[in-house]
Parts: sequence; structure tokens; C-alpha cells
Amino acid sequence: MQNIEVAWIFAELADLLELKGEDFFKVRAYRRAAKTLANLELPLVELNRRGLIGKIPGIGKAIETKIKEILVTGQLAKHQQLLQEIPPGVLEIKRLPGIGPARARVLFEQLGIKDLDELERAVKERRVRNLKGFSAKMEWDILNGIQMIRRRHGRVLLSVARELAQELIEYIRILPGVSQVEVTGSTRRWRETVGDLDLVAAATDPEPLLTALATHPRTKEVIEKQANRIRVFTWWGLSVDLQVVAPEEFIPTLHRNTGSKPHYAKLQELAASQGLVLDHHGIKNEAGEFLKLQGEADIYRSLGMDYIPPELRENRGEVEAAQRGQLPGLLELADIRGDLHIHTTWSDSAMDLADVVQRCQEKGYAYAAITDHSRSLKIANGLDLDRLLEQHTIIREMNKKLEDFTLLTGVEADILPDASLDYPDEVLEQMDVVIASVHSGFKQSRQEITRRITRAIENEHVDIIGHMTGRVLGRREPYDVDVEALLEMAAKTGTILEINASPDRLDLNEEYAKKAKEAGVKLCINTDAHDLRRLDEMIYGVAVARRAWLTKDDVINTLEIAELREVLR
Repeated sequence: MQNIEVAWIFAELADLLELKGEDFFKVRAYRRAAKTLANLELPLVELNRRGLIGKIPGIGKAIETKIKEILVTGQLAKHQQLLQEIPPGVLEIKRLPGIGPARARVLFEQLGIKDLDELERAVKERRVRNLKGFSAKMEWDILNGIQMIRRRHGRVLLSVARELAQELIEYIRILPGVSQVEVTGSTRRWRETVGDLDLVAAATDPEPLLTALATHPRTKEVIEKQANRIRVFTWWGLSVDLQVVAPEEFIPTLHRNTGSKPHYAKLQELAASQGLVLDHHGIKNEAGEFLKLQGEADIYRSLGMDYIPPELRENRGEVEAAQRGQLPGLLELADIRGDLHIHTTWSDSAMDLADVVQRCQEKGYAYAAITDHSRSLKIANGLDLDRLLEQHTIIREMNKKLEDFTLLTGVEADILPDASLDYPDEVLEQMDVVIASVHSGFKQSRQEITRRITRAIENEHVDIIGHMTGRVLGRREPYDVDVEALLEMAAKTGTILEINASPDRLDLNEEYAKKAKEAGVKLCINTDAHDLRRLDEMIYGVAVARRAWLTKDDVINTLEIAELREVLR
């Protein structure tokens, strides 16, 4: 059993206990345990074998016992008991924006509402507005929230799909007769959410691979099985489609299955205009002979164009650009020289300053910025002025001992509802990096939120605007803000916009990141990390940048430290 699965059980246990109105501290302990377990570097199975579970920070005796129960039985009795008492649909209701556990409990106990369909019906019948803590406006918000969830129904975050894909690929790769196996579809194109997971493998005999996936521990049920293909539904809530082909058909099948469909259709049209046939068997010339393919680049070369990376295959002008030889040299993960949005134990993170330095040096970075939360965000232990200045003094002292690495002072300053920043200008001007972000007042009008962020962009001491649209994928829609107006203002002031690499956010998204580039705005890709594992999520921000056609020159944290300081200054 993977760490993330154990973490999910504890996270759901916390949700269920919260719905029952159980002790706050117990709920918080389970939620913290879930976060800790999800970010462990070693597998829990291995830690248990070594007798080290009790040594995990924040894991007490009671939680240690529950972890061991899950590892032995695959489930937790207390969790299963609560699932019998509370319908799963109530958990979905709890996750609606603005509802939370208390209101979900009221809906369940007073109106008997057990799922989103029943809630939607009750709202349309105007039965919700009269409950204590509800209103007519809240009914409208509930309907919007239900629509958001339904739009995302059946989709998971890219990070979840990639983690499952990696596990299955490693499993399939060691099976007899397998020469190649890769992920395809929207996961390979790095779409922000994934509807299903597509894999293609090369082997002479498909049956052992199909049987292996059908009996894999992640597989909940087999949906469909054919001679060379199987579709299964996993315990992670994601369906997996595995196609097995002959080794000589692997490259053309990988290319076709990667898509997108409009991109592939355009290539087929182009091939036909040249007297060629392109399909999953390969490329066939007019004489009926298949061209030899060593890789996908040969497919594009045979059609008279440059290779198109998977992230660009969306039929958004990439084929025409490749024909003209005008595709940009896309940003690479190796181009990133540092991370400029990192939290520590000074606010709400699990990393101390030394942890950040060590991990960033291991990643080959030249610098990192410490940007803990500012004083108004009390729920995140935001820094009052004295603690902020103390932290910056410590950072400057640390820099005297560091070699070939620079720790930058900074803060993630709240853009308050009245459009002011959380610290005065004379404090902000002393820092290396100032990120300004919205963390409250999401329901303000379009005009008010746009004004708030515009004021921050206009402030000469603000370097970067963090997660500008405020979205959390699958949980919170972007707030109503005039992004185009903000891009125009950022271009005028030279303010940098963040691509937040957290797979939960990916904000700015690829559309706005591309518009920012076109407007002449520089961008910065940051992890917004609150633990060591999150520091590894830079790849997701780079993927957004690649899908937005960004190059190394568009992103400031590809610069060496001296050049970066000039940009920030």
C-alpha cells in the first residue's frame, strides 16, 4: 500500500469526524498526519519493517497503531465504521465552496440531504435558504459549486495520474517480453487534469500484460478486455487503458495515442496531400512501403516539419509553425536556477531554513527565496514585523557561510481587501523578493478584486504577483478578475507574474501565461512549497510554461543570481 493511500484514509477520517462534530484537536491531528504521511520520502511499508513509524515527527502512539492496522489489513476499522454512518455524498457536499463540515451536517441532519443531486433539488425548491446559517445568496453559490464539481467529474489532477502511471509503467516494464512502455494521451501532453490514463506497451504476446494489469493491486475492476487491449478502473478513481502492440508499431501508436485528436487529424491531412498514409501502423508511401521510424521525430521529418513536443500538440498553430521552422525552443526543467516562493516553519511549512537550503542545493539551484506568509494571515502563522526582521537577519547570517548558493530574503505579502499590502513600503523595500497575493475576500466584485491586484502591481516594491486568479483545481474556481487588464498593467510596470507550480493550482494557467508572454510580461515559476516533496513540483510549472510556448528568456528564475538581482532591483 502506497503512502498516499494511507494518507487519504486519514484525510477522509478527519473529514468524517469533522462532520460528526468531534473534538477539533483530534480532527487536526489526523489531518496533520495525512499531510505528513503523503510527503514521506520512504515507503511506510519499509518504515514499518524497520520499526520506525513511531519516529515520524508528529505521529503519536494512537496514530502509529492505526497506520499499522492499515498496512496489515488494507483499511481502518474506525474509518469503515464512519463510512457506514455518513453517506459518501455528504463528504462531497462538505467540499463545496462555502459549505464546510458544520453546514453539511445541518443539511444532512435537518433536511436528510445525502448527495449533490438531493442538495440541488432542495436549493431549487428553496428549502435551504431558511436553515440557520444559510441564505438565498448561498443557494446561488451552492448551485455554482455543484456545477463546478460536475464539470470536473471523473477527472483527477495531473500529478495523481502521473504518479499512478509511473508505478504501472515500472510494473509492466519488468514483465517478460516487454520492450517498451510509455504513458500517452493527455497525461503525456501534461494537461492540468486527466480523465483517464492511457498506456501503450510493445510486446510480442499481449496476454501476460493484460492479465498483469487486471490483477494489479491498484485495479478495482476490469471494464473491458480485447485481444490486445484492456481497460480497468483503479482504486484511485481513475480508469486505465493499456494497449499492447508489436514492437515495430510502438512509435506510430505512441504518437497517435498521444494526440490530441485535432493535431493528429491535421497531420493525417498533411500526409494525404503528400501521397502518404499516416496511421497507427506507421507512415506508408505511395508504393505501399512503410517508412522506417526510429522515433516520433521521424514522423514529423517525413512530413517536412520540425519535431513538435507533446505539450504543443493541441492544434493551436503548432503544425504551421513547425512547417515554417518557427517553433520556439521551449523551456526545460534544467533551465530553472532557483525557486522564489518557498515557505518554512516560521509560518505554516514543515521545512526549516536548513532543509530548504539542502534540498535546493541537491536540485542544483543557485538560489532560493524564503517567502513566508505575512502577518494578516494568522491561520498560517503569518509573521509579525519583529519575527519577519529576525528571520531576515538569520538568512543574511546564513549567506555568509554558504558557497555557490544564495538564500534571498522575502515575504508573501497579503493584498488586503482594501487593496493595501500587509506591510508598509519602508519594510518591503528592504527585502530581496516581495510576492503579493490574495488570500481572502474572494467574493468581492470583479471591479474590487481587479483594483486590489492592480494596486499591488503598481507598488514599486512588489516584484511578483502570486497565483493571480486564486483558483484551486476541482475545489475553487478563479475569482472574478479582469486578467487582461492586469496583464496590461504588469507590462507597463515590469511586474513579474507567477506560474504557481503546485498541481492543485497551476495558476497562471497556460492560456494566461501565453497572453502574458505576448504582452511582454516576464514570468516566474515557483513551487509555493510547504514541505520538501512540494519542492519537486517545479516540473508541473515548467509543463504549463511549455504548453504556453514559453522559452528560457520568458522566465526570470532561469537567470544567474547577479542578473536576477538586477531584474528584481
